[in-house]
Amino acid sequence: MTSHRILIAGVSSGVGKTSITLGLMAAFMKKGLSVQGFKCGPDYIDPAYHTAITNRPSRNLDSWMLTSDVMKEIFVNGSEGADISIIEGMMGLYDGESPTSNRGSAAEISSLLKCPVILVVDCSAMARSAAAVVKGFQHLDPDVNIAGVIANRVGSEGHYKLIKEAVEQECGVPVCGYLTENEQIHMPERHLGLVPSIERGELNEQLERLGEAVAETVDLDRIYQMSSQSSVTTENSLFKQRSPMNVKVAVAYDQAFNFYYQENLELIEAFGAEVIYFSPLKGEVLPPEADGLYLGGGFPEQFLKELADHNEVKQSIKDAIEKGLPVLAECGGLMYLSESITNVEGETYPMAGVLPGKTEMQMNIAAIGYREITGAEGNKFFKKETAMRGHEFHYSTFKPHEELSSAYHVSSFFGTAEEGYLYKNVVAGYTHLHFASNPEVLENFLGECIADE
Repeated sequence: MTSHRILIAGVSSGVGKTSITLGLMAAFMKKGLSVQGFKCGPDYIDPAYHTAITNRPSRNLDSWMLTSDVMKEIFVNGSEGADISIIEGMMGLYDGESPTSNRGSAAEISSLLKCPVILVVDCSAMARSAAAVVKGFQHLDPDVNIAGVIANRVGSEGHYKLIKEAVEQECGVPVCGYLTENEQIHMPERHLGLVPSIERGELNEQLERLGEAVAETVDLDRIYQMSSQSSVTTENSLFKQRSPMNVKVAVAYDQAFNFYYQENLELIEAFGAEVIYFSPLKGEVLPPEADGLYLGGGFPEQFLKELADHNEVKQSIKDAIEKGLPVLAECGGLMYLSESITNVEGETYPMAGVLPGKTEMQMNIAAIGYREITGAEGNKFFKKETAMRGHEFHYSTFKPHEELSSAYHVSSFFGTAEEGYLYKNVVAGYTHLHFASNPEVLENFLGECIADE
């Protein structure tokens, strides 16, 4: 029994591994294969691309937030029924949580999954030097299986042949193909509406052309052959279905709110609760039968007028919260629960008005990086000393004008801090939580939903 899998890694950020990954997905789909996408690290943007192409929910693999066993289980569950799994790396192959080890990197994930790596090299300004780059990556950790190379942003077919000859002679791995500079996908601003652009179908034609380009200049058969590996084994226990618990969790899901780890949603159901999706953006009020609310992140700043105009939606959420509804809000969810959001043009729009304070957008990133959190006093979803992992990435700041209790004690590369806010049964913060890093927190949340019935 084999499991076809390949990891597409870059020598650094910006070398075009996303273009290569998406092109391979589209090309294999056109050949009639079922393709499962994965993304290394805490990213919601690239998985949205994967999902749009493959018609299967893309999933995140993270060896810092998750134990190796849990990560393997996510891979096995996600790959079920697929002909090939294509994993997109993050940053450079060896870039992760530590500068002195592979911890949290695409290299570590490839080793844990025994997954061959295709190394993407930006060859726009080199020829024989590409061999030196590849050889360096081979020698940094010989246990990482760099099985092949794709030359990106070459100037011509002749340029590609020079690179291919140099790399194959010096490094002993095949160069499986190339893309030219003109065949890259040009993304919209990543923090200003990429996911909405995908969902509106605005990138469909570009993605299709990218797949055609890859099919023409990349050896798909060779890549599929090298992707054949022994199956990954796992005990498969985390997602085992529990007994129904008669709890309904409302999840806001639309173009404004869509930053959820797929496993978070599936774990809610695996733990016995029912997920009820609704769209604040479309004017759908909070389902009255909801016992709890999970309000994730996304792009509320791109739809401020629409969200502001739906007064019934905002009121339905505020009324339920005042009556004690348990709520977990992350990033964009926190923003929506504030009194207002002011965009970068200085325009202010009223939001749900639950948290006493205002949200302000800014042009520069306000916070980014991994977070390890424990619950602050009064946080009912975190028992004493309960730790969970997640990440922050946002361009806004929340400015309370009343004193609110912190939701989390946060540890990061930058030190320790207080994060998030508590209000009644609301736990709201900028940290995106990964339930699989500590399912006890989800159990506590669902337990509060039962108590609120």
